[in-house]
Amino acid sequence: MKSIPEGWKLEDNYLTREIEFKTFMDCIGFINELAQIAEAEEHHPDMIITWKHLTLRLTTHDEGGITQLDIEMAKKINELINKWKEK
Repeated sequence: MKSIPEGWKLEDNYLTREIEFKTFMDCIGFINELAQIAEAEEHHPDMIITWKHLTLRLTTHDEGGITQLDIEMAKKINELINKWKEK
């Protein structure tokens, strides 16, 4: 497996990332865009929303842990995060 993408950390059998948004609606807007990417990739992160804070978790359940698919999805999510930081 390649190295863990920037901003992500390894927790048990998951890659996790915490993101803080300016508003609750920014968080929801981000999730809506992320949902489109996840559907296209057929790889869906676990998402925990706490007001304007989002926790993302990636794992490949069928494989019992983190795979290259999770690494690639984390990179795609990082691209989306960078796009949102520019807003």
